[in-house]
Amino acid sequence: GMIKVRGDQCWRDLTCMDYHYETQPVPSPNSYFMHHSPAVVHKLEVLSNHFAELLAPALVLVPLRMARIIGGIVQIVFMTGIVISGNLSFLNHLTMLPTICCFDDRFLSFLFSKATKDKIALLQLQASSIKRPVGFYIRKVMDISLFALLTYLSIPVVQNLCSRRQVMNTSFDPLRIVNTYGAFGSITRERTEVVMQGTTAHDPYDSSAQWLEYEFKCKPGNVTRRPCYISPYHYRLDWLMWFAAFQNYQHNPWLVHLVAKMLNNDAFISELLEHNPFLDKDPPRFIRLQHYKYEFSNMGGVDATKGRWWRRRLIGEYMPPVRKEQLEGILNSFGWNRKV
Repeated sequence: GMIKVRGDQCWRDLTCMDYHYETQPVPSPNSYFMHHSPAVVHKLEVLSNHFAELLAPALVLVPLRMARIIGGIVQIVFMTGIVISGNLSFLNHLTMLPTICCFDDRFLSFLFSKATKDKIALLQLQASSIKRPVGFYIRKVMDISLFALLTYLSIPVVQNLCSRRQVMNTSFDPLRIVNTYGAFGSITRERTEVVMQGTTAHDPYDSSAQWLEYEFKCKPGNVTRRPCYISPYHYRLDWLMWFAAFQNYQHNPWLVHLVAKMLNNDAFISELLEHNPFLDKDPPRFIRLQHYKYEFSNMGGVDATKGRWWRRRLIGEYMPPVRKEQLEGILNSFGWNRKV
């Protein structure tokens, strides 16, 4: 929550959700419809995010049963909403698991039969009549001591969070108890995509050259293809293509390796794609990468009535047409000099 509030103005002026559904890594069909919600709904979504990530977590730590239960329910509802709104792999599912600790046996009793609950009640009654051993009190002292130690070590963390010159992670890294993590600290305002195309033409710059597009498993490509549902599954290649669109291919040499593989119709890489237009045919002579801007089509608009989920506009060339022989030097320099 703090990463978001400090990371991007749109989290403070409540406009981030105007862009998020359209620009997230792998949108789902629900993303399309949620993107077209009224502006006031998007503002309420941001406020709900701030409540769930900034305020509700404190309820989990409050030594009151009902506060913990409410805190746990808020987190599960919040994470479920994120799962419904997009494809963020298993991230939100994993986040829900620790929340189960917020619910005690009484709250979860509806999951068990009456016979099981009667047996547990009898065991608890028998245990309460037994004199507690010394180890019980030693454990209590250890628990309180550990809590006090963590509270003391958390002082610089809280000071860092409240500081105007906050340095993320430096306060808690020495504790070695949590990982560096922060999702969507900033929100991109436009969606760009890298589209891979191949041709068998001898001259890639000939206006008559026919360029055929490769289709990935889930990332936007064909504007008429419906966004997919994959969560909690994760298509890592599609995810990486989203990041690659923010940079150029020089910053993503793995893209060159991918192109080299596809210039040879590599069977393994073809399995990672939804559609290889050259599969079971002669491989392409040239492959190029094009850079497009993508936007959701307007609900009820001309594009939507024609079955188009997206509108796209060519920004420019991402990587010029290349053939296998041109890539040998790059493959050798990275140790990718096996047969491609």
